[in-house]
Amino acid sequence: MDRTVDVLVVGAGPTGSTAAKYAARGGADVLLIEKRSEIGTPVRCGEGVAKRWLDEIGLSPSTEFICHEVDGARVVAPDGTALIVDETRAGNECGYVLERDLFDRHLAKEAAKAGAEILIKTSAAGLLREDGQVVGARCEHMGDHFDVRAGVVIGADGFESQVGRWAGLETHLRTRDIAACLQYTMVGVNGDPRHHDIYLGSCAPGGYAWVFWKSDDTANVGIGVNLSKIRDRAEAKRYLDDLIGRTPSLAKGEIIEEVAGAVSVSMPLERTAAPGVLLAGDAARLIDPLTGGGILNGCLSGKYAGEAAANAVATGDLRDRPFVEYERRWKARLEEELASHYLIKERLLHLEDETINKAIRSVVEAKPERITAGTVLEAIRTRHPEILSVFEGLL
Repeated sequence: MDRTVDVLVVGAGPTGSTAAKYAARGGADVLLIEKRSEIGTPVRCGEGVAKRWLDEIGLSPSTEFICHEVDGARVVAPDGTALIVDETRAGNECGYVLERDLFDRHLAKEAAKAGAEILIKTSAAGLLREDGQVVGARCEHMGDHFDVRAGVVIGADGFESQVGRWAGLETHLRTRDIAACLQYTMVGVNGDPRHHDIYLGSCAPGGYAWVFWKSDDTANVGIGVNLSKIRDRAEAKRYLDDLIGRTPSLAKGEIIEEVAGAVSVSMPLERTAAPGVLLAGDAARLIDPLTGGGILNGCLSGKYAGEAAANAVATGDLRDRPFVEYERRWKARLEEELASHYLIKERLLHLEDETINKAIRSVVEAKPERITAGTVLEAIRTRHPEILSVFEGLL
């Protein structure tokens, strides 16, 4: 089964499938491998996304993978004060709820239509090197090992990326840069399905809890807590169960699915490329450190990585310029926002409930027509100037 391709993509999530699609569109011979037996499962995702990014990655909204559309979100303070952030006040940050398994399969089909070959039940077991250059990967399929030689290997294998580690890229994570997440899919719940609910404060230490509606009585109810704030990951379940238990609209529901996992809430890797290797999406730590959302950044960086890989193959430059160009592109588009959100995440680790209450009440009472950094700061300055210093420099 040994073989040679132009581009080998490891991981068929949104990042990998998008990378494979754009590499194939660029004329490269592409192999996309996925270790699981079915693309898109198991689902480890809140499934909520903003509308604004679909155009940027060349996707049109489709009922094939969107199950619900919302008008906005309710941001709920510890004292119960709720700030509604809808499309009229915040623009197209509002959005959709995906059927994530169907979404992943849709992207994989797009990659196949572009010309990429897909192998499931196939994992990377190590990288192949010649003269300090990665030239492919040792792969394993149902107990059989074989070598895939490739001009470029794209690591899209998640935030615990083995491709990055094998390539010698620094991938260490501090405890404060990991969130433990748990989510239930619940039926029979009550609420306003026009708005997601986001709960802040000590109910979710160092993170937040969410209710993402999938239909009028079904929602993903989950929580992310910073590992530095809890003794072990299992403690996330206690916080989520406590929140559900004291929220009557949720307590009446029944759990039909439970998923757990960890998410990086760190700065991006300093280096996301090495000779013959590109890391994209979660493997490059391009998850939003404030929200934990990674689909948009994964798809965008996957697009950039696929295009860079195709360019490298086309020009024969498998060491330098296309790899530098890849890092330049994702940094120009994502780095400033990720750095800003990381600083906010760090500040939120130390915010007390009463400070959050005052901030949200200030904005609710001010009733701004648009919710921007300026209107939020002005509302706080007017009503609670004693906490202004906490938010200046962040918003």
